Amino acid sequence: MTELFQARTVREARELLAAHLGPEAGAEEASLPEALGRRLARAVAAVDEVPGFARSTVDGFAVRAKDTFGASESMPAYLDLTGEVLMGRESVGQLAPGQAWLIPTGGMLPTGADAVVMVEHTEELDRRTVGVNSPVASGDNVVRAGEDMMPGALLLPRGHLLRPQDLGLLAAAGVTEVFVARRARVGIISSGDEVVEPTRQPGPGQVRDVNSYVLYGQALAAGARPELLGIVGDNFELLLTTLRRALDQCDLVLISGGSSVGVRDVAAEALNTLGAPGVLFHGISIKPGKPTVGAVVNGKPVFGLPGHPVSAAVVFELFVTPLLKYWSYPDRLPEFPVRARLLRNMRSAAGREDFIRVKLAVADGEITAEPILGKSGLISTLVRADGLAYIPAEKEGVEAGELIGVKLF
Repeated sequence: MTELFQARTVREARELLAAHLGPEAGAEEASLPEALGRRLARAVAAVDEVPGFARSTVDGFAVRAKDTFGASESMPAYLDLTGEVLMGRESVGQLAPGQAWLIPTGGMLPTGADAVVMVEHTEELDRRTVGVNSPVASGDNVVRAGEDMMPGALLLPRGHLLRPQDLGLLAAAGVTEVFVARRARVGIISSGDEVVEPTRQPGPGQVRDVNSYVLYGQALAAGARPELLGIVGDNFELLLTTLRRALDQCDLVLISGGSSVGVRDVAAEALNTLGAPGVLFHGISIKPGKPTVGAVVNGKPVFGLPGHPVSAAVVFELFVTPLLKYWSYPDRLPEFPVRARLLRNMRSAAGREDFIRVKLAVADGEITAEPILGKSGLISTLVRADGLAYIPAEKEGVEAGELIGVKLF
């Protein structure tokens, strides 16, 4: 068995896991509403040009730009109003020099027009004449045919995580179904003789199961299909049976609790009996979350998460979320893209990566981060926080007033 608490760095632990991961769960075809938040298994290319015609971006008048040069309020360019563009209809006819057509937002430019003058910059003298008070250049207030996408152009690459705007792009291209990675099935086991269902009144020395529901929500938010597999006491045979069933049914398994040193903690021992390579590490040089077990059993990742809710949630973000989204790990830690100014000193042990719960606010035009202090067993501290701030291992703390990276919840 892997020696307990021979703590690895986050990078080392990830590399160990990645080296033993089996193939991901496969791909399936999904409609656009079902594809949100999922990863493309195949690249998508445009078939048609979008838009298929030049269209106006404003209400106004379709014109030839050269007919408006030099126009001003004191000396308007007068044009003959000879046509009108109707929505959803092809513009039949041609705009000749010195002419203008009334056009709505989204309307198709008539042949001969290359710009649109906003209605606010015009005055209609009569039903046949319009005065232009401001010049336009060719292309002004116009989306040209194919400006959004051209036939054969790569719309989205394989591996892209689909966002709401991506669904709009695909819909514009006429793509209504895409091949995406199948949602990973995540089995969640809560362990410990002291843990009881939330529906029960805890007795002396007992606590309600919190972690299962935090982890279920995190897995769901990461695009997985989580399944609660119940509470297992500190019994080797019972845990072994539950783990075996979980690995048969799921792509990734989480065990909450049973990862710290103790005569009754049996998760690591059980994992080593189920398949190769078994436990890869027991302990990560982070706070919170040090007593984490990482294993791979026949290509499937299994994590023994600490029993404290904050610790379990932090480890999930660092190790499980990337797998559920990409089935791999990025070259560096997950992005901590929000830069916030820390409001108090925070100390950190040398060689340890710290993840601090913070409450964000805005003061004097910049984002501030107020640390939420409290033990990792207090779920309320996680609820009050807006995100996690990161202190790298090479720093022994952060001074008040320093900028710090934050990952939003």
